[in-house]
Amino acid sequence: MAETFGIDVSSPAWQAGGWIWLIGTGVVLLSHALINGHGIGLTRRLTDFSGYLILAVAVLLAVALVAYAPVPIELSRLWTFNNFTGSSGGNVWPHHESLSLAFMLGMLLVTYTITGFDASAHVAEDTLNAPENARRGIFYSVFLSVIFGYLLTCAFVLALPDVAQGASKGSDVFMWLLTSSKMPQSVRYTLYAGVILANYLCGLAGVTSCSRMIFAFARDGGLPWSQRLRRVSNENPQRAIWASAALAFVCTLYAGAFSVLAAGSAVLLYISYVMPSASALFATQRHWLDRAYNLRLLSKPFALFAILGGLVLTFVGIQPPNQAVGMLIAGMVVFMGIVWFLFEHRRFKGPPNR
Repeated sequence: MAETFGIDVSSPAWQAGGWIWLIGTGVVLLSHALINGHGIGLTRRLTDFSGYLILAVAVLLAVALVAYAPVPIELSRLWTFNNFTGSSGGNVWPHHESLSLAFMLGMLLVTYTITGFDASAHVAEDTLNAPENARRGIFYSVFLSVIFGYLLTCAFVLALPDVAQGASKGSDVFMWLLTSSKMPQSVRYTLYAGVILANYLCGLAGVTSCSRMIFAFARDGGLPWSQRLRRVSNENPQRAIWASAALAFVCTLYAGAFSVLAAGSAVLLYISYVMPSASALFATQRHWLDRAYNLRLLSKPFALFAILGGLVLTFVGIQPPNQAVGMLIAGMVVFMGIVWFLFEHRRFKGPPNR
């Protein structure tokens, strides 16, 4: 039984009301589009607030989990390794004998944090002094994610009533942990509200990021209907914003595609980041290096490390049960290759020289 706020969301009666989720998703995306359409000022203030909110919720959650843990704190849990693949891990991952491979598979669960600094890059054109401030935003989002994300993970492991039992809960482990905690109900529901609001604001930032990416490609003629999508109204890419919200809604129509899209987005984002790093590794043109974030002697070692890391994450991201991600990537490469050679290579001559 998977309970959320005391409701058994796995029950047939609740599952039959899936249209309620669909309407709710539509309302949320509508609000995201309206807020983004109102102007970057409001969106920026809300996303700035979300950063402080996420940090506050993470700290409160970590402290509450440890302070109200139902068992004595055992620090040895932090350096004890167990293989919880297969049924012992709630079948989140198929069973693997190799502990090293199990460790690598777990890396995929932290790769979704890329959307934080990816969003910083996409709104660079709306940022004052973008070469400095966007770079700083990317750096601090990664730095804070590493520090506070790790501390929260440690608190999570330390507060489990039983590690093996928690692993067997699979994707329900978080709710099981919270309901097993001795924290007061007022604290628990405050955390629920904070997590829900933080996720709402993350969705808002997602629409912002996607709309700016659509606008940037459309501005350079790199998308179908580029002339329409790149139009700006009230200093905002309104059509790109509504296209982003509409595409997100379409993706919710088939719930089975969610995990594929989530894992696939993370993998494809890392591939997209590795591509310019790979280009810079072999680049000899001075103008390319001048425009890149130049680390001088460390530039090529860092580029090589990024490429190897991207390959590892791509390998992890297409392992069962996410093998459909590999099919998605292969299908996209084939489809885009066909479209490019049959149509686009004659029309699109590359972005304008800026």
